[in-house]
Amino acid sequence: MKLTAKAVEGLAPVDKPTTYFDTELKGFGVRVMPPSRRSGQGARTWIVEYRPGAGGRSVAKRRLALGSTAVLEAAEARSLAKDVLAQVRMGQDPAAERSEIRQSATVTDLADRYKEEAGAGRKAATKKLYESYWRLWVLPEIGTTKARDVKRSDVARLHRKVGAKHPTTANRVVTLLAHFYGWASRIGAVPEGYNPAKDVERYRESARERYLSTAELQRLGAALAEAETIGIPWEEKAGKPRSKHAPKKSENRRTRITPHAAAAIRLLLLTGARLREILHLRWSEVDLERGLLLLPDSKTGRKTIVLGSAALQVIADLDKIGDYVIAGQKPPTAEGEEEPEDKPRSDLQRPWALVSRCAGLKGVRLHDLRHTFASYGAAGGLGLPVIGGLLGHADSKTTARYAHLGSDPLRRASEAISSEISAALSRTGRKAVVGDE
Repeated sequence: MKLTAKAVEGLAPVDKPTTYFDTELKGFGVRVMPPSRRSGQGARTWIVEYRPGAGGRSVAKRRLALGSTAVLEAAEARSLAKDVLAQVRMGQDPAAERSEIRQSATVTDLADRYKEEAGAGRKAATKKLYESYWRLWVLPEIGTTKARDVKRSDVARLHRKVGAKHPTTANRVVTLLAHFYGWASRIGAVPEGYNPAKDVERYRESARERYLSTAELQRLGAALAEAETIGIPWEEKAGKPRSKHAPKKSENRRTRITPHAAAAIRLLLLTGARLREILHLRWSEVDLERGLLLLPDSKTGRKTIVLGSAALQVIADLDKIGDYVIAGQKPPTAEGEEEPEDKPRSDLQRPWALVSRCAGLKGVRLHDLRHTFASYGAAGGLGLPVIGGLLGHADSKTTARYAHLGSDPLRRASEAISSEISAALSRTGRKAVVGDE
């Protein structure tokens, strides 16, 4: 087939790396990889294949990657392939020349291309985070070193330097470098299989698990009700004089939160959704009739959230102020200017700090509401696949952290055995004998 944009887009996902060649331009093709977490259809790269020198079957083929189909259009790739094949006919070997140039490139030289090619499918927040790793840590330490000359000891030293204050970040930096070198190896920028970030010992990490108990949930519910009605009393420190501008009457020294902020906190708890999934939720994505939130994009891609009756009621009770379910703020406009588009609310830091303080939930994060949702599901006997589906986990290993909370067969068996033993211990059919031990 002729490799056009439409033809490539219509290629079915593959189980193993597969190359499709163009029927009109010999050697021009597209390399399709199996689906992955980063690419639902699988990464697709334009390539050109040729035999250098005089050619002939005795000469090994060389393959040159032209660029990703996500950033390079079919016509542009075809034109580049023609240029490469013309160079080959003139006796040149573009793949070898590129490999030589690449293998003399520094980490900084390759970093921008890596961000463009390997990071094309990443979320904006992830890109921003990784960019800070490059800017603050990687490039200042090893940016001027040739990529193929970076040693494991260099990466380990960087890991220790970052880890002196930020051990978790240090682990993430090493993971980023490991992925970077995997990419660099695939494009020939470093020798095949060369990865100095491999086997660098990471700092031990313990996943934070914080779930609200029934008593804590009751306090949270009371605090939310108080916050959106009469308001929560100001926190006045003992011995510190009251501001002269503060209201004299204590009943006026209270802070209220908006109904939309309170609804956002309730929805985080009642759906197990991520913060941005709720704050960026549009009314057009809500299907009250079927009880669904139809998110076009989330951390793991397109996602459907199934709503319980309590969550449905929270949404149904909200006023439609703008495009977003949780009303954001429109930037001010001068007279005569067009009305700007709605913007989603950026965070819930202030209302959550107020409510969590009132409820006595010191150290509890908004993300812990998502953990609480999952923990109640596990304790209620729901299987991990069901919980993972509700939370939108792409990897079952992520859901496995809740396994110990479930009322699974092992838990029921332990309960049955311990009940029998407890009953036996409490029987009084045998009198104690003096001297028994």
